Amino acid sequence: MTHVLEQAANVPSTGPLADALAVRHKLMDLTQASYEAALLPSDAGQVPADIRAALSCRMARICQQAGLTQHYANLLAGYGSDADPYQLAEPGNQPPANEIRLCAMVTYVDLVTQRPRDATKEDIQALKEAGIEESDIVRLAGLVAFVNYQLRVAAVLSVMGKDKVGEVK
Repeated sequence: MTHVLEQAANVPSTGPLADALAVRHKLMDLTQASYEAALLPSDAGQVPADIRAALSCRMARICQQAGLTQHYANLLAGYGSDADPYQLAEPGNQPPANEIRLCAMVTYVDLVTQRPRDATKEDIQALKEAGIEESDIVRLAGLVAFVNYQLRVAAVLSVMGKDKVGEVK
């Protein structure tokens, strides 16, 4: 079984990296299970699947991980949503409540993806003030944590899977 992470990182189906991942199949299976829990939870709360896909695509774009960007864009398209994850939160002067929540989520996602050390309890308070319940803040934080983990592992796997220039075969 090929996992989302292996596909996104363009891991070859044979060779040393594929062999190493096969030995670590439990880790890859757990990563896949975490993907399903983060993106397709049984209880999505007020963070529906299409918003999860859009935010995940946004994080992948920020990190310039083409494979995961494409994966999440395809997932988003599968929901029939044409939301552009980069333009996800461009509220007008007086946005409706759902846009305020979305804007707060995007701000949080961007901060934690780009500058996680700068995140503070005030950022969580901003989510609360936007009308996001604590249980949904936990769901959002879990999504952000998982996708950022996935992005870092994909980056490493992508580099490891490339042929070295000048390597003798």
